[in-house]
Amino acid sequence: MTTRPVRPLICALAIPTIISMLTTAFYNMADTFYVSKIHENGIDIGVECTAAVGVAFSIMAIIQAFGFFFGHGSGNYISRQLGAKNIENARKMAISGVIYAFVCGVIIAIAGLLFLHPISVWLGATPTILHYTKTFLTYIFIGAPFMTVALTINTQMRFQGNAKYAMLGIIIGAIANVMLVPLLAFVFDMGIAGAAIATVTGQTISFFLLIYFCQKRCIASLSLKNFKPTKAQFYEILHGGIPSLSRQGLAAIAIIMLNVAAGRYGDEAIAAMSIVNRICNMIFAIVIGFGQGYQPVCGYNYGARLYHRVTDGYWFCVKTGTIFLLIVSTVGFVFATDIISVFQSSDSAVSEIGTAALRWQLLTLPLLAFATMSNMMLQTLRKSVRATILAAARQGLFFIPGIILLPRFFGLAGVESCQAISDLFTFAITAPLVWGVLKELNKSGKDDKQC
Repeated sequence: MTTRPVRPLICALAIPTIISMLTTAFYNMADTFYVSKIHENGIDIGVECTAAVGVAFSIMAIIQAFGFFFGHGSGNYISRQLGAKNIENARKMAISGVIYAFVCGVIIAIAGLLFLHPISVWLGATPTILHYTKTFLTYIFIGAPFMTVALTINTQMRFQGNAKYAMLGIIIGAIANVMLVPLLAFVFDMGIAGAAIATVTGQTISFFLLIYFCQKRCIASLSLKNFKPTKAQFYEILHGGIPSLSRQGLAAIAIIMLNVAAGRYGDEAIAAMSIVNRICNMIFAIVIGFGQGYQPVCGYNYGARLYHRVTDGYWFCVKTGTIFLLIVSTVGFVFATDIISVFQSSDSAVSEIGTAALRWQLLTLPLLAFATMSNMMLQTLRKSVRATILAAARQGLFFIPGIILLPRFFGLAGVESCQAISDLFTFAITAPLVWGVLKELNKSGKDDKQC
């Protein structure tokens, strides 16, 4: 971590992480694809089911938010402790993060099942999709503890440099999910319930595999005897995890508000925006995965006071991510209609709305590599205030006011363009937030080399 050339090291760690992120994004898209083909009593209910899954996805985003909160909060600390050779402290943090995540998942499950109907309405489910939303969410809530812990362990493993096994745990669960969706939804005629059961089953398989891999391959392995919670420990989780919770939590709120805003224009608008979000998430997953390959390198080398390696890795990731997004966005813009038609070709309204929204988002997507890598570096270096502001910007500070105001002036076009406008403003505030930290690292790196 501290001696191998930075660029090959990041790539070696990023490749399995990218595959893991792509796998997660792929099975989310597979869910969307399959539910769009569901029929009930011979009637095509694909649009309604796609919209219902889009509404329910906000709950999955909330579960992910807490998984990443405990994962990044504990993982940042673990990587710094391993870099400083404090293995015992790293092990204590690992089991604490996992147990906290499990308790949080149980609380989410109980609260969700008790208040299923009002939650579904609050999320933006219209009367025509309410039944499908409640059906899908029932199983998602049941699987919440497994999903939360799986994400936490996966993140901890990545921060320890075990991205390969973290990837395997996610991929095997995802393959199971993709295979089970058509089997349960169509062969056993379970419809949207089958899709939900397949999703939870895949996450549960990942849960058990990741625990096994962690015990066999991680330095900071899990052992209940190391569970000794302290205030200082929880403070470290808060410090390192709040930016992730802010980013993912606000993403969930943004999805809810987007569904409510789109719902004014019908289930077709909700379905279209859900499809577009899944597509963009899959593209963006590669950049996120690349950045997550950088984070353990950043944490280890910062802990070892090799600051020049921290900045070298940062700029490599920014440049690579930007070039990739430019290429993909250009291709996606040209073939936007064809891409949307893969998911919903029978409904012209879904196709029209989805094409417009996808092109809007692809216009500004290349700007996000700079913002994303900056946020990940700030978070790993425990620059919590700056990291939290930047994490909150895209889906919170700019998107939430935008989704409230833009549709009032521009109607459906305001819904379609809101994310792109938010991304533009996020890019604008990134430089002032990260510049001072980079300057400090550059100075420390020069001093370190001179010593």
